[in-house]
Amino acid sequence: MYYLDILFGHSNIQTDHLNILLGDSDIHLVHFDIRTGRKEIQSYLLHIKFIIKMFRLDNKTAVITGGGSGIGKAISILFAQQGATIHIIELSEENALQTVAEISAAGGKAYAHSCNVANQQQVVAVISALEKVDILINNAGIANIGKADTTSEADFDKVMAVNVKGTYNCIFATIPKLRENGGVIINMASIGSNVGIADRFVYSTSKGAIKAMTMSVARDYIKENIRCNSISPARVHTPFVDGFLKNNYEGKEAEMFEKLSQSQPIGRMAEPIEIATLALYLCSSEASFITGCDYPIDGGFTTLNN
Repeated sequence: MYYLDILFGHSNIQTDHLNILLGDSDIHLVHFDIRTGRKEIQSYLLHIKFIIKMFRLDNKTAVITGGGSGIGKAISILFAQQGATIHIIELSEENALQTVAEISAAGGKAYAHSCNVANQQQVVAVISALEKVDILINNAGIANIGKADTTSEADFDKVMAVNVKGTYNCIFATIPKLRENGGVIINMASIGSNVGIADRFVYSTSKGAIKAMTMSVARDYIKENIRCNSISPARVHTPFVDGFLKNNYEGKEAEMFEKLSQSQPIGRMAEPIEIATLALYLCSSEASFITGCDYPIDGGFTTLNN
């Protein structure tokens, strides 16, 4: 919550200056010369009030899959800070509860649901029990290393079950809720859906499906006030990345981390909060004219690696 305290003299102003304090965790001091006039000051205050209200999610209910760590956790915390009630769907109940505890400690509202997104029955049971849903973030996903001839059938099926079927399951279960008042769906795709990434055959396949699914859903439900967009991150520094490096490049983690970071023209990996802020914009009323779009957030990977 933001508070705006304004000090005006009601008769004779005895000072040449006006101080305005804005803030929640931070306090910003705006200094005015009274001689500029009340009209200019009031115009500035109206502008400040408008900015403060931007990107708010008050009275919104957001379902976030994979919200217990990484990008999903960053989205959960940020959306709660902006006023949304958060429902985290997670395979790891421990991770979900930890995120819920952080949100609750900061004064937000959040709930954890232990659920496998690849299981439609479980997903429908969780979402149908919610009073309403305004926002769905399909963030849960897994990766796999391999080419077409080195990816086993079991690995192919596993990645597609979580990444593609899991997204479908959540959309399937959530559409009836979104129909009530309209809403927003964000699907987490990848730069792998836009360019060729070595040794990521089934992962890129799944993310290409996510991108196509996004366009289809956006088209099918546009008349029902349901918007659907996707975000395509490049490499993001999450616990998943650290685990990947440890499991696949033991003893060379630092070297590989730097190599992966430098593969992006901007020279580093993204931070989860950077993905979360884009998701916030796309789910806010300020983005009400945006649907059927994919947003690469990739440090120049897609267009500048030449």
